[in-house]
Amino acid sequence: MARSPKITLSRARDIPFDKLVPSERNVRRVRAGVSIETLAEDIARRTLLQGLSVRPIPDREGFFEVQAGGRRYRALDLLVKQRRLTKTTPIPCIVREEGLVEEDSLAENTQRVALHPLDQFRAFQALVDQGLGEEEIAARFFVTPTVVRQRLKLASVSPKLLDLYAEDQMSLEQLMAFTLVDDHVRQEEAWETVQGGYNREPYTLRRLLTGNAIRASDKRARFIGLDAYEAAGGVILRDLFSQQEDGWFQDPVLLERLVSDKLAAEGETVKAEGWKWVRAVPDRAMADFG
Repeated sequence: MARSPKITLSRARDIPFDKLVPSERNVRRVRAGVSIETLAEDIARRTLLQGLSVRPIPDREGFFEVQAGGRRYRALDLLVKQRRLTKTTPIPCIVREEGLVEEDSLAENTQRVALHPLDQFRAFQALVDQGLGEEEIAARFFVTPTVVRQRLKLASVSPKLLDLYAEDQMSLEQLMAFTLVDDHVRQEEAWETVQGGYNREPYTLRRLLTGNAIRASDKRARFIGLDAYEAAGGVILRDLFSQQEDGWFQDPVLLERLVSDKLAAEGETVKAEGWKWVRAVPDRAMADFG
């Protein structure tokens, strides 16, 4: 049986930045993902995590064209222009001499596998476990502290449900719904409940998880206000992923008592204006005008 020929890898070497030239044959033309400015800041913080793929320029001895890694090149160029990097700084490069520029550029961009969102959630949690705060993580990865809190909240969902998400048996929107409560048992019970029906929409999961809790948009909740309710010891379930900052008042009995007390106080204020009698009720339909 004939043996397969041994593979020879392209050589690696450090090349001064001023000897590198961006290739016009790089297949990436459409701008996408992290901005050059953000990438430059990331390189300044962590240095270059991935080298460039280059080829010698036939008619310019000692110069190389960057066939893959054009965004990294532009980020390095920005740092040079900002005088945060010298133009002769050695840049780690893989030197290619065989094949086609376009082929190598295409291969680098198509063979790259994006990080699964769950891996990012867990990585943020690992950074917290190592002592980094939410603000610091946000600064290091150029996101807002709210984004960090959202990722950490997703990482805290039941491991059983996270495994289902990793296996594409659950959508990200469904996973977000489970962050309303911290109880893993309740989360898993809610998931088991929707398995037996046809409706597995996130809003159904939220309804199961919030139970008898009252939405912050309810007129009674608006009448009392978040601050007064929390000051009285009430707990609010907050949805970190809602643009409307949705919340649920978790103690309906407390809310009803606060409503009654405030209505009574409002009634006394109105009565002091000279009315013979005043009746304060939470709903006009409840009033007896007979």
